[in-house]
Amino acid sequence: MAFRGDGVVARRYGAAMGDRLVSLAAGTVLDVGPADAVGVAAAAGWPAVGLWFDPATWTDATTREVHGRLDATGVVALDIEPIILGRGSDGGERLLDAAAALGVPFVLMASGGADDDRVIARLAELADHAEANAPGVRIVLEFLPIFSVSSLGQAVAIAERVGRPEVAVLVDTLHLARSGGSPADLATVDARLLPYLQLADATASTPADLAGLRDEALHGRLLPGEGVLPLNDVLRAVPDVAVSVELRSSALMSAFPDPTERASAVLAATRSVLAGE
Repeated sequence: MAFRGDGVVARRYGAAMGDRLVSLAAGTVLDVGPADAVGVAAAAGWPAVGLWFDPATWTDATTREVHGRLDATGVVALDIEPIILGRGSDGGERLLDAAAALGVPFVLMASGGADDDRVIARLAELADHAEANAPGVRIVLEFLPIFSVSSLGQAVAIAERVGRPEVAVLVDTLHLARSGGSPADLATVDARLLPYLQLADATASTPADLAGLRDEALHGRLLPGEGVLPLNDVLRAVPDVAVSVELRSSALMSAFPDPTERASAVLAATRSVLAGE
C-alpha cells in the first residue's frame, strides 16, 4: 500500500514511510518539552512525532534545539499545535513560522469559541501567511464536540468556504464518535481535505455533558484496540494517510510514568490495530 498523504509530505518523508506513517502525538507526552518529545519518540521506535508549541516558552532557541534533535534521531515531525481561536491572540503566524523552520507539514487549529465567520476569516489570513512564508505547510482544522466547530460536516463546510489548498480538516476518532459521526461520513469528504488522521479509542458510554466530554478528551482516552470505536473502519475509509496517536489518559500516565515506556506501549497498541486494517 503506497502512502498517499499530499505531495509535500511524501517528498519530505520518503523512506520514513511504511504502509502508514505513524506519529506520536504531542498530547501523549505533554510531560516533556518538544525537543525531549523527539527523543522519546526515537527511543520508543516512532518514526514521527507531534510538537507542542507553548507561546510563553517557545523561542528561536527551542526551534534550533528541536531541529537538532530531529536531525540527530531521524525522526520526522508530522504536526505542531495548537492554534486555538476565541481565546485572545492565537499566535498562528508564529506556529506557521516554526513549522516552516522545522519542515513540519501540518499546523493544528481548533476553535474554542469563535463563530464560523471568524474561523473562516482567520483561516484565510493564516493561509495567506503560509503561502507567503511557509509554503507547503497546511492548517488542519480539528473539530471537537466541546468547541464551536464541533462536527465533521461543520469543519468540512468551513474548509470548503475558505477554498484554499493550505486549509484541511483533521479527524480525531474520539471526536468523530462523540460528535455523532461515523466512518461512513468520511467517504463523503474530498480526500484532499483529509491529509492525516488522529487515532484514539474510547468506551461505549458517551459522556452525558460537555464537562464529561472534556474530561474524557483530556484524561480518559484508551489505547487503540482497548475500546469499542470502529478504528479499522475509519482507517479503511481514509486509506494511505499518516496516523497521529493522541493518548491523553490519566490511567496511562499512572501505568507508565516514564514517557518512553508510555510511548512504547502506545506504539505496540497502534501496530496491533494497523495490522488488522
